[in-house]
Amino acid sequence: MWVGLALLAALFQVLRNMSMKHLGHTLDATINVWGRFTFIIPFLAGFVLWHGIPPLRAGFWWYVLLFGIAQTASTLSLSKALQYSDISIVTALWKISLLFLILCAFLTLHETPSVVGLIGMLLSVVGVYLLNVQKSRLSVWAPLRELFVDRGLRYTLFSAVLYAPTVILIKQIIVRSDVYFSNLMAYSAASLVILPLALHRSAPHFVQVPRHWLSFVSLGLFACLSSVCQSLAYQMTLTSYVEAVKQVEILFALGIGYLVFQERARVRAILPGSLVIMGGLILLHLGG
Repeated sequence: MWVGLALLAALFQVLRNMSMKHLGHTLDATINVWGRFTFIIPFLAGFVLWHGIPPLRAGFWWYVLLFGIAQTASTLSLSKALQYSDISIVTALWKISLLFLILCAFLTLHETPSVVGLIGMLLSVVGVYLLNVQKSRLSVWAPLRELFVDRGLRYTLFSAVLYAPTVILIKQIIVRSDVYFSNLMAYSAASLVILPLALHRSAPHFVQVPRHWLSFVSLGLFACLSSVCQSLAYQMTLTSYVEAVKQVEILFALGIGYLVFQERARVRAILPGSLVIMGGLILLHLGG
């Protein structure tokens, strides 16, 4: 069950990033992030109306505040990365966030993957690396070298480092309430955190929001579905297992990058990395 939810979360996450990239061509990164955090709220509110408000445990609001700050910083970096680099390359590099998450989850949530699960996660990361090498027809060291010369990839790496704490924080919020109310409050906090910065940096762009209402609504819907699916999966197994399964997002991103943004990626070039990722997912399913 959790594997299916993680796969759905990965698909919706790519569709969310596609909407962010589309808006990034016409609006700046700050209002783009504000839109993601703000337009997700009505959809999450609908889930809360359906499910009800749960009792809250101690520490809930502190974790909500910390999530709002961390998620804003991570998403701003991701939005900048999508603005400067191809969605397929950004998604591939961003997936190294799994390595940071394994360490953070072990230190804070005391989550210890099984040996089979750990091998599966490492295989997933290796598969993402192979996709990046084969797709770009670069040398073995080229993806590392690109970090120092490509502005978008530097933003991607910063976002990946910040993403791990947001996963830990949202799980702490979930265990103190439920999936739906926790996400509603967490993203409401993020929306409030980004609002002053958006008003300062992007005030002229607010008048353009009605013109792009469909893109913003799509952004909020896909963000909501991704957050709910992955949060439900977090309740069933280790956070690192869920994020490892979501490595399949790179395959979705390659397809969308090719079909929507004309980012060319040949099937033969991505086949080795794809097979390694699939092998990692099988081991994760067994280990979970």
